[in-house]
Amino acid sequence: MDQNDVVSALSVPEETILDACGDPPLPEMGVIEQIWETEAIPEAEVRHRAAEAAESLPIESVPDGGEIAIGAGSRGIANLSEIVAGVVDAVADAGYSPFVFPAMGSHGGATGEGQREMLNELGVTEDAIGCEIRSSMEVVEVGRTPERDVPVVADANAAAADGIIPINRIKPHTDFDGVVESGLSKMLVIGMGKQRGAKIAHDWAVDWSLREMIPEITERLLSELPVVGGVAIVEDQHDDTALLEGVLPSGFLDREAELLETAYEIMPKIPFEDVDVAVFDRQGKDISGQGLDTNVIGRRPFAINEPEPERPRLKRIYVRGLTETTHGNAMGVGSADVIHEDIVAELDAPTTLINALTASTIRGVRLPPVVETDRAGLVAALSTIGVVDPDTVRVLRAPDTMHLHRLVASKALVEEARSREDLRVVREPSPIEFADGAFDAPGYGDASE
Repeated sequence: MDQNDVVSALSVPEETILDACGDPPLPEMGVIEQIWETEAIPEAEVRHRAAEAAESLPIESVPDGGEIAIGAGSRGIANLSEIVAGVVDAVADAGYSPFVFPAMGSHGGATGEGQREMLNELGVTEDAIGCEIRSSMEVVEVGRTPERDVPVVADANAAAADGIIPINRIKPHTDFDGVVESGLSKMLVIGMGKQRGAKIAHDWAVDWSLREMIPEITERLLSELPVVGGVAIVEDQHDDTALLEGVLPSGFLDREAELLETAYEIMPKIPFEDVDVAVFDRQGKDISGQGLDTNVIGRRPFAINEPEPERPRLKRIYVRGLTETTHGNAMGVGSADVIHEDIVAELDAPTTLINALTASTIRGVRLPPVVETDRAGLVAALSTIGVVDPDTVRVLRAPDTMHLHRLVASKALVEEARSREDLRVVREPSPIEFADGAFDAPGYGDASE
């Protein structure tokens, strides 16, 4: 059975959905905008500022002319190529030999070539950054944890270098809450551990939570490997680079915890605590490790021994597609209640399952009901939340969980936005238009669209 046959077998036609649900009236939808005060680093300055962050680290502790391994991940980090290039500049200007290695766990199908390709698609090519990229899944064991005797592994190329500098964004993690979450420490433990290290960490996390494990393994790695420091990134609500900072090894836990608080404060969020139906145009690994950021959707249904966020409360979630950069990895699709058939058509089952097995979150890749069209998806979601009044139902549509500046909102949410200082109305509500069952323009633009 080929992919088209799978789609045909799983997808429920629009006509079937409408027959079952009675083709109910749909809410009128307008556009609202969140008002954010931000101060991003100008793009023209990013490379220089990244170099300054690296220069603040004790690079001189590396033997003269030594090799320094620079770790880069697979997330959708703004200006990643320029940031990596800036760190490469600083290392080279100080008289050392830099190379970049992918620090992304099992991503890229858990192959060296797949991880190199992921970096290339993020703009991190050898020509762009000015140094060699060494991509391999080979790891070496550098020690074991003191109490549980858990193996601690690291990328073989990085471990053989004279110095190591990871680069990563500090942000809330999708699977757990802790003093440190997604950032430099996690990149050392899981990203630099490649598929084996990521699998070890997630296996042990079932009984020994990631919030406890990551700090302990981080300290072990810092004691065994020549980590010079890290370059931390914090992004603002528009996902622009807001901060670049060199963090000493001694500050990987304490300083990272402080930066995490800042990241929590300025991360983009859904501006309503209660939503009846949330529609996301896409999900993907470049958006979040779980495809849909669990901190944004208020759901963590597949995390083991971890509580779900208290808010927002989304009754139903409909997802329309995958990002191109995720390469069919539908990790986290189990967070949705309904999905469009395009997700099934684009899904790479082996890549998705490898990621889920590595992260011990196989429930996260269970397929929700599949529908043929957007009309069918919206109607299916609305028909399962009780009696719906088009004038009061709370429906929200966003590009994804990372891009939440402009949102398509139902009449009830538009009316609420009028009374709030943090929101403004961009376009008045009007009937939803479909073209062959798909959402038709206008989308998120201004009233002149």
